[in-house]
Amino acid sequence: MNKTITTMVLCLMVVWNGTDASAIEPNSPTKPNIVFILCDDLGYGDVQCLNPEHGKIATPSVDKLAAEGMIFTDAHSGSSVCTPTRYGLMTGRYSWRTKLQNGVVQGFSPNLIAEDRPTVASFLKSQGYHTGIIGKWHLNFQYVDPDTGTELNKKTVKKGLAPVGSKIPDGPIHRGFDYFHGFHHARDMKCVIENDEVIELDEEINMLPRLTRKAVQYIDDRANDANESPFFLYVPFGSPHTPIVPTSQWQGRSGLGAYADFVMQTDAAVGEITSALQRNGLSDNTLVIFSSDNGCSKAADIPQLAKQGHLVSAGYRGSKADLWDGGHRVPFIVRWPGKVAAGSRCDQTICLTDLFATLSDLTGQSLPEGSAEDSVSFLPALSGEPIDSTRAGVIHHSISGHFGYRQGKWKLLLAKASGGWSSPTEKQAAKGSPIAQLYDMQNDPAEDTNLYETHPEVAERLLAQLEADVTRGRSTAGSESKNDVDTIKLWKSGK
Repeated sequence: MNKTITTMVLCLMVVWNGTDASAIEPNSPTKPNIVFILCDDLGYGDVQCLNPEHGKIATPSVDKLAAEGMIFTDAHSGSSVCTPTRYGLMTGRYSWRTKLQNGVVQGFSPNLIAEDRPTVASFLKSQGYHTGIIGKWHLNFQYVDPDTGTELNKKTVKKGLAPVGSKIPDGPIHRGFDYFHGFHHARDMKCVIENDEVIELDEEINMLPRLTRKAVQYIDDRANDANESPFFLYVPFGSPHTPIVPTSQWQGRSGLGAYADFVMQTDAAVGEITSALQRNGLSDNTLVIFSSDNGCSKAADIPQLAKQGHLVSAGYRGSKADLWDGGHRVPFIVRWPGKVAAGSRCDQTICLTDLFATLSDLTGQSLPEGSAEDSVSFLPALSGEPIDSTRAGVIHHSISGHFGYRQGKWKLLLAKASGGWSSPTEKQAAKGSPIAQLYDMQNDPAEDTNLYETHPEVAERLLAQLEADVTRGRSTAGSESKNDVDTIKLWKSGK
């Protein structure tokens, strides 16, 4: 593990190329376009340039993006599973502050984002941005029969899919987006939605090509828009999440199996989006961010990939659903020509919840009242400067609702084991195991040596900060806030 991390660091180390830090100016007369590409279940080690020793899947498009911009080596999703991360990305607030205390949503229910809660999209829209989402929503919405006006139930519709013509009264276009084309989540991917209506049923294998085509079309349309308003394009791909369905063009291309083929097809989709920006002359004034919602899923057949030399988490422990870093340490790459130095890197800790505050800082507009309680601007990092944070640390969360806390080099996990799917799970933890885990991530990035019982003073300090951040309703400085639920259980495996 240490050899892997050392090699990765050496491969990524660069010299600043002279980009002027003052080039990033909030309130610039010309606001940049923003494209945020979010993969689904893409592991940190699945991007080849982040995992030079044990990354066997070719990802030339993302590697090129990294070479032209900045790599964040210590970026984390708000959770180690889909829905909570997406909630945090859109709102700047941890999802466990809502009624969703574990797991993910299943659709056919009211939107998890409250109607009056500001989102990244509504914030940018208020500043004149055209806002589009092309891809996976996975934050719940309802389906309504267009003839009767009654809400549809997943158990009563054919094959669990809302019929063509069904209306959506609380979807993305009701949470700040001007345009939506995509689907809700993996289990109903066949149900294609545009704006507030189900427009057709299609096979899952066609979804990634569809989203790629629509994202390129969106960029072409915005480039030809006479109003010349800036745009925010959010592209949450459904890949390489299950169903793992690379098209015939990509099947067998990796030589490592279907998952690796699907990763390569997703990488090519990223390339098509960045090529569309280039072709339309938009690259220089477009901030592009690439990331993933959590770590690689066990559905990828992680052991088989490892036998072939590919480590999905680049040597970090665990994978999707876990509290260990493989569950939530994610690729995070930023490109903005002339503003972010090509080939640069940042080792500061950030979270996907930080997008909201960063865009507030970038546009020079204050955060809306009652928003982004867990968001810190990483804008200074894009110029190679320290992030000025009022947040003491980053809170981690697993599929089962187990909590973790990261502050500097220290990481506290309120779990006996993975807190997720990797072995040992909480039920598999050895009898007599410590009730929690504490790791020195600087000297032990593989989380091999549990220091919980030998450094009790560190564990108590981090636990006290975690408790304060949870009960205050926010982890940053600001006006008083409240969680949506009265009680949040910190210890899931008993104390």
